Formats: sequence, structure tokens, C-alpha cells
Amino acid sequence: MSKIALFGANGTIGSRVLDEALRRGHEVTAVVRDPAKLTRSAPGLTVVTGDVLDPAFVAEVARGQDVVVSAVGGGDGPGHVATIRPAAESLVAGLRTLGDAAPRLLLVGGAGSLRTPDGSQVWDAEGLPEFLLQIMHAHGDALDFCRTVEDVRWTNLSPAGTIEPGERTGTYRTSLDDLVVTEDGGSRITAEDYAVALVDEIDRPQHIGERFTVGY
Repeated sequence: MSKIALFGANGTIGSRVLDEALRRGHEVTAVVRDPAKLTRSAPGLTVVTGDVLDPAFVAEVARGQDVVVSAVGGGDGPGHVATIRPAAESLVAGLRTLGDAAPRLLLVGGAGSLRTPDGSQVWDAEGLPEFLLQIMHAHGDALDFCRTVEDVRWTNLSPAGTIEPGERTGTYRTSLDDLVVTEDGGSRITAEDYAVALVDEIDRPQHIGERFTVGY
């Protein structure tokens, strides 16, 4: 059993991570901006209100945890896109104050910077809407920042090209910086199986100090 602080627990991915972690018997401190939106209660779940952009609060909530998970994404609009890299910076700053007692940091990343089979990157595809490009590049900036960090144990998990709610199968394939694609060239993962992969990384760390990705 691990003690997990989860930022962004109300989101599409964060809520699935919360469900998966509780399913496995972990203790989760869910950090949200509006606790009224997190209506569930469960054994092992604690809900607190806080700001991921406040390093002092990050340090406070992270103290005594085994892992801090950031599911802070840009799906809620431009203002949230703008917080993706600053959130990563604040999390690292807060954890640094804990020194050797700092928990691991696991960040939900984006698919945009992954290499495709033709050698380009996902965000190079023609016709992508501007709001999606902004999210992709914000996650890319956060990953660039993480790759400068050597004193905090971080992992960044990028989804497949398409991630959406669906079935939990418990199966997936992994890669590092290359998009996971199927034989027909598609790239997808359900949010439920992405959460399985993320909590698997909590249970059995394989990617400290690097980015990896999942897909079917």
C-alpha cells in the first residue's frame, strides 16, 4: 500500500487514477480546488483543498506521502493550459524543500512530443486545432523542464494519440519517446487503462527520471 497525494483528482484522468488507486487499497489524499465537485467518499480517501501553484502547500501535502501525482491538464480551457508547466515547476520546488524525504513525482503528460512512425512528432500533424496544439506544447514545455531536474525523482507518462473514457481492460503496451501504434496505424488508450498504467508505475517503478507512454 502506498500513500498518494493526487492533484487534479476531479478531472477525466485524475478521477480514473483516483478510482484505480483506491481499488488497489492505496491511501489517497485528493487535492482539489473545489471539494464540492468531488462527491464520493471511500475508505482510504482524504479530500483537501489546495493550490498546485503554491510550493509551500505542495510541500505540506507531500510530507509523509510515497508518491505525488499531478493530473493537472489543459482540458478545461486556456487558463488551465497556462498552468501546466508552472504546476510542474511548483511541484518540484515544493518537493525540493523536503530533501531526501521527498516522495516520487508522477506527472500526467501529453502525446504531442512523441515521435510518430514517420519520424515527425504528433504535434506536427496537419489540421490540429489551435487549442489542442496549445495543450500539447504546454505539456512539452513541462517535460522539457522535468528533464532538467536531477534532485527530485520524477516520471512523466504520456498517453496514446487518443485518450478518452472507456473500458478498463488492464492491458496496454509501453514505449519511451515513440508513439505506441496499432497495426492499422492508430494510437489510442482509454482513460481507465491509462490509469492502470500509471498506478502500475506507482506499484512497480520502472521509469524514474524519464518519460514513457502507453497505448494498445
